[in-house]
Amino acid sequence: MKETIRTRFAPSPTGYLHIGGLRTALYAYLFAKKYGGKFILRIEDTDAERYVEGATEIICQTLKDAGLIYDEGPDVGGDYGPYVQSQRKHIYYEYAHKLIEIGGAYRCFCSKERLESLRDESGARKYDKHCLSLSEREIEEKLRHGEPYVIRQNIPTEGVSSYYDLLFGKIEVENKDLDDNVLLKSDGMPTYNFANVVDDHLMRTNYVIRGTEYLSSTPKYNLIYDAFGWERPKYIHLPPVMRDAQHKLSKRFGDPSYNDLIAEGFLKEAVVNYIALLGWSPKDDREKLSFEELKELFSLEGLSKSPAIFDKRKLMWLNGEYVRELSPERFHELALPYYEKSKVKGLYDYKILSRLLQTRIETLSQIPDMVNFLEEFDRFDPALYRRDKLKVDEQKAKEILPHVLKSLEGLSDWSEENLHAALSECAAGIGAKAGQVMWCLRIAITGKESTPGGATEMARLLGKDRTLQRIRQSLRWLA
Repeated sequence: MKETIRTRFAPSPTGYLHIGGLRTALYAYLFAKKYGGKFILRIEDTDAERYVEGATEIICQTLKDAGLIYDEGPDVGGDYGPYVQSQRKHIYYEYAHKLIEIGGAYRCFCSKERLESLRDESGARKYDKHCLSLSEREIEEKLRHGEPYVIRQNIPTEGVSSYYDLLFGKIEVENKDLDDNVLLKSDGMPTYNFANVVDDHLMRTNYVIRGTEYLSSTPKYNLIYDAFGWERPKYIHLPPVMRDAQHKLSKRFGDPSYNDLIAEGFLKEAVVNYIALLGWSPKDDREKLSFEELKELFSLEGLSKSPAIFDKRKLMWLNGEYVRELSPERFHELALPYYEKSKVKGLYDYKILSRLLQTRIETLSQIPDMVNFLEEFDRFDPALYRRDKLKVDEQKAKEILPHVLKSLEGLSDWSEENLHAALSECAAGIGAKAGQVMWCLRIAITGKESTPGGATEMARLLGKDRTLQRIRQSLRWLA
């Protein structure tokens, strides 16, 4: 590609960055960087009612944390700023009035009551171009009296508008189905319909990557480009990210944002990797890809036209792969805050716990549940003893555990090596398999099906007194 690619991500500052938005940003970033281009962040904050204080800072921080370092933006500047729409009000005013002069827009003085009267039986409203027929004299008179007005786009009533989308191909919309949308509100603030066109042109955006909800309205934007004689950008509209086959991801329904996932103990590398696969795949269908590999392999050919389903279970699996590849030192560093939140805070050697846990968890937030049993031991379901593969159940445990208790009571050196030897000898002495003995002991002293380690490791951590105490208690519960 000879031209310098310029893509943008233009979120509204309404809260945390949701998964679908981050995916759009990621694809725009990867596409630009694939060809040595520029990635721009623009904040579209013209809807004052939805504005959330501090959201712009959250968006900027989230992108940086995820590795999407923008070349131009509100906090880094650039040649085409300001990069916050509320700071560009004078620009939109100028271009809206230029559009009136060339016939692409007109002033509309209609009251709210009149606009409401245009609704059909279904509740839909389509403007009837009433104010387009006002004479210059009538317009001047209304302006002189200070009547409020909006600026509407003047869309042809006949013909077809079409454009080519790089993912979906040719898109056609009949002009009669398009409404004369408001471009500039009575307070002088622009709507998305106008601001995105003006900004994309002035900021030299030549590839617009956004959701498929804009597929059918893009012809309206193209009519503005054409009226000004501006070159249209190339378009890539992305299918939505879904919670299931019927519902989009939505914060309203508890679906997570990027920040939520990080707070849940997911690694940012895994989250970005997984988000990249929500609608795109490399030619070799690999699933685990580093950020550098994503930049190298990303291509439009790998994009899907179908909606993607956000599968948290799949993300957990992928995150587990990343966790296991961490260096022991890095895993321990990331795990420390979770030990501090657990019931074992300050009571155990965290390094020993980290050594045991790294291969057994998928997310860091699982750590407290995996270690809390060391400090809490409540009556548990005896069905936990059942292990068909080992031919063990509650009755078998009831037979085995008294012998285990006797073997361990006489053990003076409480090392894992000696524990293993004593338990192996116990198994041989009662004609049981070592696996049966180990399983019964682990359940008896932890009450958990999943633990950071095996029976000897858990007994070593608990110490002799508490191990024997828990075996006795478990035997009473089995009685």
